[in-house]
Amino acid sequence: MLTADPADWSAAELLAAYARRAISPVEVARACLDRIDRLDPAVNAFCLRDDDTALALARASEARWMRGEPAGLVDGVPATIKDLYLSRGWPTLRGSLTVSRDQPWEHDHPAVARLREHGAVFLGKTTTPEFGWKGVTDSALTGITRNPWNTALTAGGSSGGAGVAAALGMGVLHIGSDGGGSIRMPAAFCGVFGFKPTFGRVPAWPPSSFGTISHMGPMTRHVEDAALMLTVMSESDARAWAALPPEGVDYRSGLEAGVGGLRVAFSETLGYARVDPEVAARVRAAVAELERLGAEVQAVDPGEPDPIGIFDRHWFMPAAWTLSKMTPDQRMLVDPGLQAVAEQGARWGAFDYLQAMQDRANYGVAMSLFLDRFDLLVTPTLPIAAFAAGQLVADPATQTRWTDWTPFTYPFNLTQQPAASLPVGLTRDGLPVGLQIVAGKHRDALVLRAARALEHAFPFRAPPAAATRARGPARRRPNLDAAP
Repeated sequence: MLTADPADWSAAELLAAYARRAISPVEVARACLDRIDRLDPAVNAFCLRDDDTALALARASEARWMRGEPAGLVDGVPATIKDLYLSRGWPTLRGSLTVSRDQPWEHDHPAVARLREHGAVFLGKTTTPEFGWKGVTDSALTGITRNPWNTALTAGGSSGGAGVAAALGMGVLHIGSDGGGSIRMPAAFCGVFGFKPTFGRVPAWPPSSFGTISHMGPMTRHVEDAALMLTVMSESDARAWAALPPEGVDYRSGLEAGVGGLRVAFSETLGYARVDPEVAARVRAAVAELERLGAEVQAVDPGEPDPIGIFDRHWFMPAAWTLSKMTPDQRMLVDPGLQAVAEQGARWGAFDYLQAMQDRANYGVAMSLFLDRFDLLVTPTLPIAAFAAGQLVADPATQTRWTDWTPFTYPFNLTQQPAASLPVGLTRDGLPVGLQIVAGKHRDALVLRAARALEHAFPFRAPPAAATRARGPARRRPNLDAAP
């Protein structure tokens, strides 16, 4: 049943209402902008808003719907862009003090271009840590992005702004990216759906500094909306030389096919992770639901050791390369944590990188063979619930890097396999828990189908209204709102 506030409607609900002329895209855009006005001061999900542009896009969409000529699959649907990705007319500062705002900003990233062609109404850009380098969302440029369930806690990262915006109805479709879990981690902490497709399924340009471990994907409240978004984002772009050929399918097709008869491997630890008992209990309950729905579930670990050493080389060395292009004055402005990672990466050489590539290939083969035995692998998305905002790690006494608390996510960046996080309940403290669903490469539709089946049992729950009221410091307002 539709709520009174269209900011809470799904893309499917909005599109049906537009077709009936029951509501205007302008009304919906204003509702989302009003929602941002009310809630974003407490959570800091947006680094740029442009109300004039958003309303102009909405008025153009309204005119098309009045003529009965919508531009595409998402005409009039409010959307946001993570601030790692180019957007025509808006600066892309990448969460960094080192990026000059004084540039032409003439181009759209392919995903942005496809959504724009299909009529999306862009509200603004969402926050990211500097160059998306870590698993929480804060930077010297934009401050701390806070969890919508408790603003004293982190939203996760690096697509933290997108995750928060989705949870709070500050837009419907949200572009995220994932180089080690950066879609799935904030999805889990914020209680929304996040999907990292097979590498290359969403065309990318310019190529990421982090190479073939960095994926783009949707973050939404509902699986169907993510499937719709992926249908649009996966269309071809000649600039994206590493992109896969478009499948030419609507990923909403087959969503309701269920999980009956699917072979599902359930690994609570991947053989090496330590999981909070509450998180483990919520995940086991979701796995039991898969069995109830007809899946054949087997508790089994893939049998591979933690690939953190492989991942570090694929992450740290590109970080070193990124900083090597900066002037000494620019490097002084960089997040000290990123500087430390880059310094480690600079100590490795070409042979180290080549060895890491070989090790990655071997790991990828092993995981491909494992998922050749099963249709799906399910795990916790994260071993813990959200922790204190402003920290890089959950336990500073025992952890030093964000990868210390993300053992379930970065392996599937190395393998390039599709992986999603779906909310499957709350802890006793009222914090979301995510279930990760993984499939073999190119089986993106299967991940979405399984997530949709579970979504019926674990539907989206919005954070309580009180959660965003003055629980934690107010945001530091960056001077980034006006278009250049």
